Amino acid sequence: MIDNWTFGKKIAAGFALSFVLLLAIGTVSYRSIGKLTGTSQWVTHTHEVLEHVAAVLSLMKDAETGQRGYIITGDGAFLEPYNSGSGEVLNVIKELRKLTEDNANQQKRVDVAERLIAAKLAELEQTIDLRRAGDPEGAVKIVRGADGKRIMDDLRRILDQMDAEERGLLQQRDQEGAAAASSANSVIIFGTLLCLLLVTVAGALITRSLSRQIGSSVGQIQSSSSELQAAANQQATATKEQATAMSEISTTISELLATSRQIAESAQRVAQIAGQTAIAARSGDATVSTAHDSIATIRRQVDLIVNHMLELGKKSQQIGAVLDIVAELAEQTNILAINATIEAAGASEAGKRFAVVAEEIRKLADRVAGSTKEIRGLIEDVRSSVNTTIMTTEGGSKSVDAGASQFSQVAAAFGEIAGLVGTTTEAAREIELSTKQQATAVEQVNVAITSAAQATKETEVSSGQTLQTAVELGGLSRALLRIVRPQEAHAVFATHASAE
Repeated sequence: MIDNWTFGKKIAAGFALSFVLLLAIGTVSYRSIGKLTGTSQWVTHTHEVLEHVAAVLSLMKDAETGQRGYIITGDGAFLEPYNSGSGEVLNVIKELRKLTEDNANQQKRVDVAERLIAAKLAELEQTIDLRRAGDPEGAVKIVRGADGKRIMDDLRRILDQMDAEERGLLQQRDQEGAAAASSANSVIIFGTLLCLLLVTVAGALITRSLSRQIGSSVGQIQSSSSELQAAANQQATATKEQATAMSEISTTISELLATSRQIAESAQRVAQIAGQTAIAARSGDATVSTAHDSIATIRRQVDLIVNHMLELGKKSQQIGAVLDIVAELAEQTNILAINATIEAAGASEAGKRFAVVAEEIRKLADRVAGSTKEIRGLIEDVRSSVNTTIMTTEGGSKSVDAGASQFSQVAAAFGEIAGLVGTTTEAAREIELSTKQQATAVEQVNVAITSAAQATKETEVSSGQTLQTAVELGGLSRALLRIVRPQEAHAVFATHASAE
């Protein structure tokens, strides 16, 4: 089955086997070393516990020694060991409790030792207080008593039990560490030997399989190289013909490109002329619009003049009515003046003066009547002029309307012209754009044809190189066969020489 595997799969299988074996050895070694490290840490922990147990006993001895020295001598300098020991022992017993949290038996012993230490320190403090109070005999009596010695004996016994158990654990952990180290050494040694053996066997199998596979492949390569040489010769001939055809196509495309550029230039000129025409049409349209606005303004002014003339006619009629009233008043005043003159003729001297006044009033009434006739004549002239002006103005208004209508038609015609010129401009621009796009496309085709021609030339060159490579491949296959299967190589060389 291994013969059907690929070269890469066989190499991967060899590396995978080596990797698995090394991984297994590394895993077992890591676990053994981890266990050994853990055991070493526990050994260190046990030594710390033993040191604290010894420190508790030593500190209590120091406290007891200081207490006895003070009781005997009464010198306070002897209390220094007592002070330092009694203060430090409590800290040490707390640390010892933390160190033995994982051991229930040791915790119980720590509880007992803590009570004994408290009792012993109380006994020491009591004797020191008696000595300070001037009662050395009482202090000595307590020291000679059996309670202090019993407490210290119990404390030594408890500490000895703790020491013994820790030393037993130390011995057990030393044995576990030795076993873990021995196991790690065995795994590393035997695993390495096994790995070397398996890798050697796998290498031999893979080498043998690869030799067979490469030998078979060399035969196929030799056959393929002969076919490749024939195909390379055919490809070289076809490539030369293709290069000739591509050269002709390139010439035709160049002529087409020149024609497209001329069309593009002509379309651009047409677009420019159409754009100028559109600008002129828009300018004429703007001028017509301005003239149309001016005529509309004139029409509004004529309408305003007509309205003012009509108002003037109405005012003249009103003035005529007033003049009628004034003429009637003048006539009545004249009649009254004549009557007054007649009446004054038959009167006395005062009547004569009244006749003079009446005469003056009559003359004034005559003048008013004459002025009224003159004003009426003037008003009639004004009314006639107003009517004539209104008729003329209405004619001018009609002419203005006709001109505005004609200007509207002209403006509409200019608008249509501008629209048509705009459409023509857009069409010219589209023609220009299309022509440019066509020219660009032709240029791209020309570039592509040139690239294809270049590629054809390169293909022609590469065909020769392929032929040369096929020859070299044949020589390489024979050299490879000489390395893998020397006997078959001699036969292949003889066949190749006879064929040549």
